Amino acid sequence: MFSHKVNGQIELQLIQHPHCHELFKVMDADRIHLRAWHPWIDHVRSAPNLDHFITAWLQQLSNNRGFHAGIWSAGKLCGVINHLNIDWSNRSTVLSYWLDEVHQGQGIMTAACRVFISNAFNTLNLNRVTIECASDNTRSRRIPERLGFKFEGIIRDAEWLHDHYADHAIYGLLKRDQPHAEPQGVAKIPLATVSATN
Repeated sequence: MFSHKVNGQIELQLIQHPHCHELFKVMDADRIHLRAWHPWIDHVRSAPNLDHFITAWLQQLSNNRGFHAGIWSAGKLCGVINHLNIDWSNRSTVLSYWLDEVHQGQGIMTAACRVFISNAFNTLNLNRVTIECASDNTRSRRIPERLGFKFEGIIRDAEWLHDHYADHAIYGLLKRDQPHAEPQGVAKIPLATVSATN
């Protein structure tokens, strides 16, 4: 099972079926907060329901299109980070993420994104990482801005968000934008070594 220590407090682990009930508990307890920006939460109504999502995520891994990692802080599951889908033809990926409300503002997601970005460029040899956020989601937008992404524009009416369209802000980071040295303390995560056990 994949596990990676980001620092003394934060750990990333591959989301697998045994995590289903713990992950659903986090999602359900923070449903109102998550629903503001993540309409998919309405489709997660029970732990068995979430189990079907995990099956799809593990299939993505087996297809070598990326993986979903849970984020633990001080031993408590508090969020998820993932590649939406690695595009090998264009050597690019889109990072997606969410964090429960109580753990925000502590640098947890920035640290998790830094690991995934380092992996994308230094291990997978991708050329581009994209982060796409609702334009009004200022907390989410601070993450790519903090990590040196370039703001590339607004996609108007990009997503139907419950009862209205939301614009999306697009941020991009290219491999050539990065310094040659990896950030201190950021380890490589070879995707080929990440494997799922059901």
